[in-house]
Amino acid sequence: MEKKKKMHLAQFLVHGPTYHSLAMWRHPKTAEAGYAWDRPELYQHIARVCERGRFDMVFFADLNYIADTYTGSLGPSLRSAAQAPEHDPIPLLSFIAAVTERIGIASTFSVSHAHPFYAARLWATIDHLTRGRAGWNVVTSLNSNQAANYGEDRQPAETRYDRAHEFMEVCRRLWDSWDEGAVMMDRDKAVFADPARVRRIEYEGRFFRSRGPLNVTPSPQNGPAILQAGTSPKGQDFAARYADAIFAIQPRAVDAAAYYASIKGLMSDLGRDPDGCKILYGMQPIIGETDAEARERQEEHNSLVPFEGGMAILSAHLDFDLSKLPPDAIMAERPEPELHRFRTRFRKPDGTPMTVAEVAARHGQSVGLPQFVGTPAGIADQMEAFMDEVGGDGFMLSPTHTPGAIEEFVDLVVPELQRRGLLRTEYKGRTQREILREED
Repeated sequence: MEKKKKMHLAQFLVHGPTYHSLAMWRHPKTAEAGYAWDRPELYQHIARVCERGRFDMVFFADLNYIADTYTGSLGPSLRSAAQAPEHDPIPLLSFIAAVTERIGIASTFSVSHAHPFYAARLWATIDHLTRGRAGWNVVTSLNSNQAANYGEDRQPAETRYDRAHEFMEVCRRLWDSWDEGAVMMDRDKAVFADPARVRRIEYEGRFFRSRGPLNVTPSPQNGPAILQAGTSPKGQDFAARYADAIFAIQPRAVDAAAYYASIKGLMSDLGRDPDGCKILYGMQPIIGETDAEARERQEEHNSLVPFEGGMAILSAHLDFDLSKLPPDAIMAERPEPELHRFRTRFRKPDGTPMTVAEVAARHGQSVGLPQFVGTPAGIADQMEAFMDEVGGDGFMLSPTHTPGAIEEFVDLVVPELQRRGLLRTEYKGRTQREILREED
């Protein structure tokens, strides 16, 4: 029998009361746990649990707005905690690094409203503080609510990605502005750093100018590992050029396989080793001692998502007010261009097209992530089957309640995956890039 490659696992987090699931803050198990979502101890605990499960990383998403997209009011988002509020996750990274040793620590940081010198300095510093375990999810912000918070207008995709490419170029040059061996710390000669090995970058482009050099010494990874989640043609090209790992939401394995082939093909065309970037597919595990109990837990969770909340979060992510559409309209048949970006989320696993209301309900439950429901062995079966069909590299897990759901997965499913030889039992690498590139 051909030996199967090991899965890479990451834990999806948000510094807020809800992640992908709008039921999370209402879930009885969340209320019972007694952890406060706005205190660092919760995230330290989660990271330690995930490190025990030998995950590649814990990963924070981030949005800098409270959406009024649905009905033009803040009310639906606030009532449902539709990814609102969200506190800044960046300060949490150092809290987590202080209580862990090997797991990667990653966060989203948008390039749309910042200067690359600030980002290069921030991420080099975080890479130092985490001893090379930093990961930066590079995003361009397409939401008009977020642009408005910075006093700007939403930019077209062409401009956003042209700017993002230039942003990354400046960051790379800044991280490379110190040569290896530049830091000498020769106390006898009174030379801390060799000026001949530190240079200005003198960058002048369409969007940015930066003189350099960076005032941070070379970090363990010479800048963080780069994460991405591009789905559009321009987004996929950006991910194929820069990413060490990609987070993908593809509810159906057939679409996940097509996405995998597209990204790996683009990487080959660009001269990159396709194995140099791991594609992690989102999943929402719901575990029970029996299949029947797992289905009961799924029904309980999904019933806690209000219709208004699902419509609010889907409208926000599409940047389109879904109150303009009939709830029974078939989503995949709609002509509005704003809807096309999420077209792979508009069908059930068997390919049946869903209505606006059905897509919104699914979005409020998991933002389109497939729910893997069953016993620990059954969940492992589903993960293995998905990987067999897709050829992908692993999963980004999103919980239905916290704490509790993550611990269940680590305690019950992880040992099953390890018994099958599908998940590492020990870390080999020390940095985030090294851990992502581990195969056996």
